[in-house]
Parts: sequence; C-alpha cells; structure tokens
Amino acid sequence: TNGKNNIAMGAVLSIWHDCREAGLKNPECAALPSPEALEKAAAHTAINDVIVDREKHTVYLRDPGMTLDVGAVAKGYAVEKIAAYLEARGISGYYLNVGGNVRTVGVRGDGEPWRVGIENPDPAGEPRNLRVLGLDDRSLVVSGSYQRFYVVDGKSYHHIIDPATLQPAAYYTSLAVLCRSSAMADALSTALFCMPCDEAVALIESMDGVEAFFVLKDGTQRATSGFEEYCLTQ
Repeated sequence: TNGKNNIAMGAVLSIWHDCREAGLKNPECAALPSPEALEKAAAHTAINDVIVDREKHTVYLRDPGMTLDVGAVAKGYAVEKIAAYLEARGISGYYLNVGGNVRTVGVRGDGEPWRVGIENPDPAGEPRNLRVLGLDDRSLVVSGSYQRFYVVDGKSYHHIIDPATLQPAAYYTSLAVLCRSSAMADALSTALFCMPCDEAVALIESMDGVEAFFVLKDGTQRATSGFEEYCLTQ
C-alpha cells in the first residue's frame, strides 16, 4: 500500500487519540494537535526500524522514539483466529460481526447466503443500507469517518490519519472492502481510506478475490468491477 497502512505510526496516532479523547470529554476545550508535535512524532515512524526475528520470535524497535499501533488490523486478525478456531471444531454456517468487521462462513440454515448491509454514512440519509450483500465464506470490513470523530470549532475530525499529511484522510465518508480474510480486509480498508479513489480502485483491481465500495465526501458512490456481483435486491 506504499506505506498507507503503517503499524509504526503509533507516535502520531497517540497524539490524535489523546486530543480526540480530551475533546470528547470536554467539547468546549476541544483542540487539534500542534503541527510541530505531529512532525516531531512522524520522524519516528519508519517501518524499517521494526526488526522482526522470526527464529527468536522477537520484535525490536531500533528507534527508541517509535511505538506501534496495530489498530488497523488487530480486529480483523482476531476475527480470523476465531473463525479458524471454530473451523477446527467442524463448525460452519455462521457469521461473526465485530464492530464493522463481518466474517461469514458457509450459508444460513435455509441455504441462502448471509445478508450483510453497508450502512449509509449519512445518519439522516435514505436508504439506511446503501447496499445489501449476499456473502458466503467472505469478509466485509467497513471504515468510515462518521462514527469515531470529535469536533473542533464546528468541524469534525475522524480517527483515520493519512501518513502523508498527518491529518484525517480527506477522501471518503465510508469505504468497504470485501475479500475472504477479515485481516486482509481490515488492513486494506485503512490503507484505501488514505488514497485518492482512482489509486484505490487501481490497487484493488490488481488483486485477486478482493472488491471494494467507496462513498466519497461529496456523496458519489463507486465500486470495483466485481463488487456488484455480491449485491442483493433490498
């Protein structure tokens, strides 16, 4: 993803997290991180400073100012571990829904695929689900700017930070990724959120078994070439 999903961004993300939490607790005093603090933290985000020794099962951070943040993939990884646990015990025909990460295995008891909706990011908008998908052994992960955010001087600032600007990514209000692995979908959804739409679509079109659906900030909807094959009539 050309660094658009970087687990070494912890120093930057923690600054935004602290400002967001403070702003939610005391909206009248909500403030943005200082550009100087963000730039200083960004100097400690080089992924090559994360040294993984697979034989010793260790991770070493060569830069003492670096911290890791795996929030963009941890939930999807956990969902996959749950699915593997259930599969090893012969359990099938279910779906897991873990806060925006949906993993389906098999079909429903009536033989039909699981119905999973993509919520309208506009709380007052219609329809409530922009798409309803029929899924069998697929994962759907949705990232959005409309749930985790805080407001400063009347403007909302969401939690997905673009590594290039150190600011909340400016392209979409909602983005959904569809593929088999919830971990892969989770990681991709964050990365795509930080890319212009043409670049994001091109990346997904270059990958096998992956589709995506985008809601741009102006309300325009766009999907990759195979996405509509999964859509049901609402």
